[in-house]
Amino acid sequence: MDNEKTMENSLDQTKVKTVNYEDVKTTAPVDEKLPLGKTLAFALQHVLAMCAGAVAVPLIVGSAAGLSQSEILFLINADLLIAGIATLTQSLGIGKFIGGKIPMIEGTSFASVNAMVAIAGTYKGDPYTAITTIFGAVLIAGLFVFLVAPFFGKFLKFFPEVVTGTVVTIIGVSLLPVAIKWSAGNGAEAGRANIFLAMGTLIFILLLNKFLKGNLGNLAIMFGLLGGTLAAYAFGMVDFTLVKEAKALGFVMPFHFGLPRFEITAIISLLLVMLVTMTEATGNIIAVHKISGRKLDDKNLTRSLRTDGFATMLAAVFNTFPHTAFSQNIGLLSLTGIKSRYVVAVSGIMLLALGLLPKMAGIIASVPYPVLGGAGFVLFGMVAANGIKSLSKVKFDGTKNGMIVAVSIGLALIPVAVPGFYDNFPEWVGTLFHSGITTGSLSAILLNLLFNGVGEKEQE
Repeated sequence: MDNEKTMENSLDQTKVKTVNYEDVKTTAPVDEKLPLGKTLAFALQHVLAMCAGAVAVPLIVGSAAGLSQSEILFLINADLLIAGIATLTQSLGIGKFIGGKIPMIEGTSFASVNAMVAIAGTYKGDPYTAITTIFGAVLIAGLFVFLVAPFFGKFLKFFPEVVTGTVVTIIGVSLLPVAIKWSAGNGAEAGRANIFLAMGTLIFILLLNKFLKGNLGNLAIMFGLLGGTLAAYAFGMVDFTLVKEAKALGFVMPFHFGLPRFEITAIISLLLVMLVTMTEATGNIIAVHKISGRKLDDKNLTRSLRTDGFATMLAAVFNTFPHTAFSQNIGLLSLTGIKSRYVVAVSGIMLLALGLLPKMAGIIASVPYPVLGGAGFVLFGMVAANGIKSLSKVKFDGTKNGMIVAVSIGLALIPVAVPGFYDNFPEWVGTLFHSGITTGSLSAILLNLLFNGVGEKEQE
């Protein structure tokens, strides 16, 4: 009897161990839950990597509209608040309808800046009319993205490996000039101090990545940003104006500047921009799925794009601008190997809190552009590297895939090399093609249709 009981107990223990092993085995990296300390550290790294870039759009558009410094600070708070809500929605999802449940940081779209500055320029001397007209266009644009997302989701069949690899490569290559611009001071004089600070930050990050092991090595970007900012502060290169003028606590009230105004020309211009943004967002969504290992289908693409529409509508109500994926954070996923959507969800909570704590937001937004530029070489370069990795799986011998990649990357670099290339074309042409990512993506899709067709076996 004792022997039988002993055997039963052994079998029970074996069963328990087997179940636990299977549970661990089936946990995808994207659904992994890290210890609290690691989660907070990696979440903060995401916030530091994107925050200054997110702050730039409210500064540009607020200044163009003629708003006061305190009102621009309000725009920044609103922007970070909605970025937090959008990031939480994208990473955790709302039921099965909104949110791709992927580790994607959301923030204000740079693609819409030129259109919004143009709208503001038609109301010079009347800042409130300018900003409420922008918000009216943003509200309709968000609704448009939300409604069109299911149709865009059907385009996934036009993104075989040769197209997705090309698009991800183009995203990285198109962003690298941003890192160069930041390294030079983001429009300021490219003095030696800016360049030395950027290169010093880059070298520091590389050394940290080389010599730090495990999780500390994965936090090299955060340590690099902090170290670069401290070095800049020592040489008087950090501007704390936003921190000094910001309140300790601030609440973002809906329709702070008044109810939205709906002006047809402004709406049309922003709708065109949203087509561009959705194309770029599709590339970013594909990149995040590839890096994180999450399977992508048309339904998940639709849910991810719906998040952008939902966040953009919410942005109009809470006094900010169109929201979409932040590409620089995609590089972090690949660099660190931390692909958990729960880490990114905590980043969303941090962004939401920064929207309610203006002084803290001001501190993070004070990271100098040259420091961001140094980190940008790594972040944006890793995006391009992932695109090249995808292309390594594509069959080139005996196919026209090399032509697809070559021409698409070349066309994508037109607005990078000559920003005014489309100035003498109709305005809608410039709106659609001023982004190299959009130009290259459309080229890759169309050339793949020309050479490989639709529904044919993918040539890998």
